[in-house]
Amino acid sequence: MLKPVLFTIMTAAASLPASTAAAGQRPAVEQAHANQTKLDESDREFLEEAGQGGLLEVRLGQLAQQRAASPDVKRFAQRMIDDHSAMNKRLAALAQQKGVPVQQELSREHREEVDELSRKTGAAFDRKYMSEMVDDHEDDVEEFEEAAKDAKDADVKRFATTALPLLREHLAMARQVYDKVK
Repeated sequence: MLKPVLFTIMTAAASLPASTAAAGQRPAVEQAHANQTKLDESDREFLEEAGQGGLLEVRLGQLAQQRAASPDVKRFAQRMIDDHSAMNKRLAALAQQKGVPVQQELSREHREEVDELSRKTGAAFDRKYMSEMVDDHEDDVEEFEEAAKDAKDADVKRFATTALPLLREHLAMARQVYDKVK
């Protein structure tokens, strides 16, 4: 009696991919794998690095809210928290669509950066934080410009292109605030 039931289950399972393929659909796991394998390695790396960078921007902004002395630095930090949190959500949705895992925790290197900065307070914190924000946004703009130009995937290219004006604005703001606190 068990054999006919097992045979029916196996037959149904074997016919599922064929029936969904015939309907022009793929099972979710198969679709995620197809998206993952379609993404160029450089596009994948860009998404992963952008995700880590966004997490770092938010975490450092939160730290600046606690430790900065300058109201300008605190305003800049809040802007980083707000803008990069929103950008991180868009990036996470894109990465999930493309089958790229998005880390929710900072890398060891970024944790060390946060730890080093957390040892400073007041004006010393302001100078170091804003110096890092200038350097970081210079790197971000360069990486996003490259992805906007060279990404193979149209969605990755569009994400980089639409994020660039905001990152350029952040860089200009970071330079302006850094000039006030250095």
